[in-house]
Amino acid sequence: MPDGLDGKTALILGGGGGIGRATAGTLAARGACVALADIDAERLDTAAAELTSQRHTVRAYFADVRLLDAMRRLVETVVDDFGRLDILINATGIMVLKRAIELDTDEWDHTIDLNIKGMMWGIAAALPVFLQQRSGHVVTLGSVHGLKVFPGGAVHSASKFAVRAFSEGIRGELAEYGIRVTSVMPGAVATGMEDKTTGDQRDAIRTIYAHAIPPAAVANAIVFAIEQSDSVAVNEVVVRPTVQQW
Repeated sequence: MPDGLDGKTALILGGGGGIGRATAGTLAARGACVALADIDAERLDTAAAELTSQRHTVRAYFADVRLLDAMRRLVETVVDDFGRLDILINATGIMVLKRAIELDTDEWDHTIDLNIKGMMWGIAAALPVFLQQRSGHVVTLGSVHGLKVFPGGAVHSASKFAVRAFSEGIRGELAEYGIRVTSVMPGAVATGMEDKTTGDQRDAIRTIYAHAIPPAAVANAIVFAIEQSDSVAVNEVVVRPTVQQW
């Protein structure tokens, strides 16, 4: 049986919108205390106000996942405010699909900063806490693009393959400390991320996203993994629309 989430604290990076916000609501409904972090102050405040109005325990933190020192300060503040940290969920990221031959290196750089460094810096900040208490759960948001490379997706897939590789690597290292690691790889999810694609793949992506699943569907998968007994680790979850073929 699940050990329960009452009294546990979850830090959600990218918690102001999309999958992060949906996961915050699902965790809070199950009794968890939620620390929401986001770089978008407006949507962060809106998400926190909504959860607070539902009588959930939540605090909001403006933070930039691209900065390691900022992540370390964030984790220290969350532990000071809540007295503990049990779960780290990195729901930040960007998807810009464009052929590599277009050489939009600014998008390459932004993808690396958010999808790879942002994921790693959050984990680097939380690990000392988890190692000291010999418990914790790291959840990373990958993508089906981290399973297969599609035309126009070389850069995005490179970042998501990295997320999966890093998650699997630390899973093995952290097992002896009682720390669980879950990589969640969604297909098309209705978060608006598809609108970030500006290259010649834009129409194809919008066609795929016509059948996108709601963020709550991915949130349910994340919470399923978290709610397992501490002796059980769900290491990888792939969540797609039923009609999505790849």
